[in-house]
Amino acid sequence: MGLKRIFSLIILLTGILLLPFTLEAQKVRRVVIDAGHGGHDGGATGKNAKEKDIALSVALKTGKYIKENLKDVEVIYTRKTDVFVELYRRAKIANEAKADLFISIHCNANPSTSPYGSETYVMGLHKSQANLAVAQLENKAILLEDDYHVQYDGFDPSSPEGYIFFSMLQNAFLDQSLNLASMVQNHLREKVNMYNRGVKQAGFLVLYKTTMPSVLIETGFISNLNDEKILVSEDGQNKLAQAIYSAVKEYKQSVEKTGNDNQEQIAENPVSTPAVKNEEPPAEKKEEPVNSGNTITDNSQGIGTPVFKVQFLISKTKLSTDAVQFRDLDSVGWYLHQGIYKYTVGNEKTPEDAQKLVGEVAAKGFKDAFVVAFVNGERIPFDEALKLLKN
Repeated sequence: MGLKRIFSLIILLTGILLLPFTLEAQKVRRVVIDAGHGGHDGGATGKNAKEKDIALSVALKTGKYIKENLKDVEVIYTRKTDVFVELYRRAKIANEAKADLFISIHCNANPSTSPYGSETYVMGLHKSQANLAVAQLENKAILLEDDYHVQYDGFDPSSPEGYIFFSMLQNAFLDQSLNLASMVQNHLREKVNMYNRGVKQAGFLVLYKTTMPSVLIETGFISNLNDEKILVSEDGQNKLAQAIYSAVKEYKQSVEKTGNDNQEQIAENPVSTPAVKNEEPPAEKKEEPVNSGNTITDNSQGIGTPVFKVQFLISKTKLSTDAVQFRDLDSVGWYLHQGIYKYTVGNEKTPEDAQKLVGEVAAKGFKDAFVVAFVNGERIPFDEALKLLKN
């Protein structure tokens, strides 16, 4: 892999770190629905249908449910007919529209007819060979684009080597994307009775340049006869669309709850990641105490007194205290929440002081920084912290 290509990819991925993110973005007012594939890109093929046709039908039905039931939400489609749309253009449509959510709809496929069920992906580094295979399958669409080497900086969708660069991507919207993905999976299970294969991460090109919470939904396996029956039927497609709409509605309600910190509402939503059928279930992992080897606990104000901090970064893996991300920050702390490491600065007595610190942290490149509250080293809801201050 040439140095020029490496440098280009690093610049592209590092740029995502500095994407703007405000509380306003937590209001769901504009949703982009992306029907995967299209035109001369048929996607996966089943016994009776093509992925591109199923994805388009489910996408249009999903948009219709959203427009009819969420009157304050605008729906934008990346395609409404059987046309080919480059992967980079799909993200560009969402970014230029300043969308609050990006939902890409697909069907899964496997050389074996045995795998079945739905799974929803967020942007990240694949954790298994199976996840990599799914991403490679969807990313092959770029081979049908003109000058794809230019648009994707020489990225080769068939080469596992190229995917290592996705490990450098710090997704500013990972929490939000995980929450939406979990809601999608729950509703697909409840409303369509699809087997829940869980929420996963992988390097999807259609997601990596989006500047909002984004998910890619593999609605079912077109290679499995039972799943395909659901995917091609009018009733099945309506139920799939209803499930996705319900997830959008639930997510919208969760982030627009009244309160001083909408982001707090997101972080407190549970994210379930059920084990995938035929894959070895993950070992049970104990939640680490928030004050284990970090600077999160500060009882200088007294036991039971809330402390306000500024959360500025999240990571699926624990970062070193001398990591380059922390170079310009003092007294960085961390806590483990839902299996994700979350990093903070500050030990402020009032939310007002913490909000001032948000501006300082944002000025150093962390535009998605926001205030969180702790008592005795435990994170608590923001409104609960305000009540404690009044007592």
